[in-house]
Amino acid sequence: MAGLSFGALRVGHRYRLVNLGETHEFEIEHSLASGDFWVKDIHTLERYHLQELIKFGKGKDFEIREMDNHS
Repeated sequence: MAGLSFGALRVGHRYRLVNLGETHEFEIEHSLASGDFWVKDIHTLERYHLQELIKFGKGKDFEIREMDNHS
């Protein structure tokens, strides 16, 4: 796995996730007891669980990176 691990993700920070050819940019709103996160897409403002983005597995291109404040 490239980039950050799920344990390094922090509430209030913005991240870019690439998986299976798709890119998602989101802000973490809440950390859940299950180890999942409640996130908000920074483009559509849609809210969902982070695990929804990897429910079909992690591709060879899987990567999570923190976005700087100006992204």
